[in-house]
Amino acid sequence: MNTKKCIQNVCVAGLTFLMFTSCAKMPKGAEPVKNFQKEKYLGKWYEIARLDFKYERDLNNTTATYSLNDDGTIKVDNQGYNYVKKEWDQAIGKAKFVGDETVGQLKVSFFASFYSGYNVIALDSDYTYALVAGKNLNYLWILSREKTIPEAIKQEYLGIAEELGYKISDLVWVEHD
Repeated sequence: MNTKKCIQNVCVAGLTFLMFTSCAKMPKGAEPVKNFQKEKYLGKWYEIARLDFKYERDLNNTTATYSLNDDGTIKVDNQGYNYVKKEWDQAIGKAKFVGDETVGQLKVSFFASFYSGYNVIALDSDYTYALVAGKNLNYLWILSREKTIPEAIKQEYLGIAEELGYKISDLVWVEHD
């Protein structure tokens, strides 16, 4: 085999490895919830707080609605009101489990085959409140089935996030009006 062909094969193998492993990452020390029940997680969630990033910048009234696709993946329907542009934004994607469906570690995509981590790291037994970590310390969400969250749950989730190294002072607290 010539050197050029060998280099190409190594590059393809390396890119394939990165594509399939980078999406499964989560912050060091974070653990996805065990005994996760997909059916109970489906439905509408209100975003209570998030670390801001370009796809959600200037959004309030943000929600995520999860439902099953025919192929067994999870449809992700994110919506929010852009208060600067004065219009609703929507992003439709899909999520897949990284491994066992009883572990809250998923990967989500809004752009063809580019996936990122979606890790449920805290969840109450009634599936009413969730703390979700992304692939690194730049992505974090606090979710609720209601537009508010009890102070005790809020403090518990903030404590978990801070212990993992998240800069909780940078959280954007979402308005639902």
